Amino acid sequence: MHVIIVRHAKAHPGSPDELRQLTASGRQAASLLGEVLAERRPEAIISSPLRRAVETAEAIAAACGLDPVVDARLSPGATLEGLRAAVDGRGEIVITVGHQPDCSQIVLELTGREVSFPTAGYAEVEL
Repeated sequence: MHVIIVRHAKAHPGSPDELRQLTASGRQAASLLGEVLAERRPEAIISSPLRRAVETAEAIAAACGLDPVVDARLSPGATLEGLRAAVDGRGEIVITVGHQPDCSQIVLELTGREVSFPTAGYAEVEL
């Protein structure tokens, strides 16, 4: 299975944390990322339930012609085991949208590579 791990796009600061929305530049970055990732022909897009992640997933999903799925296992504090469970049975190419430092930690566990994840950044891994 090929998994594309995405960090949500840039969000406004504020509280409560789970309701922070994307900024205008974050929405634009998510849309552009969707255009790039649509070329991979993903079969599913799975997002953390936090608003900024859902908004990022929605923009990517729109470009891919898919409906995003929300999965609490991708919430802040996500683990490799949680990601594996969230993507299981969803297809051969799956996009997940989550948070830092979880994205970096999961990629490190899978590949041994340290990857920096700016907002709207992504890495592709094999499970």
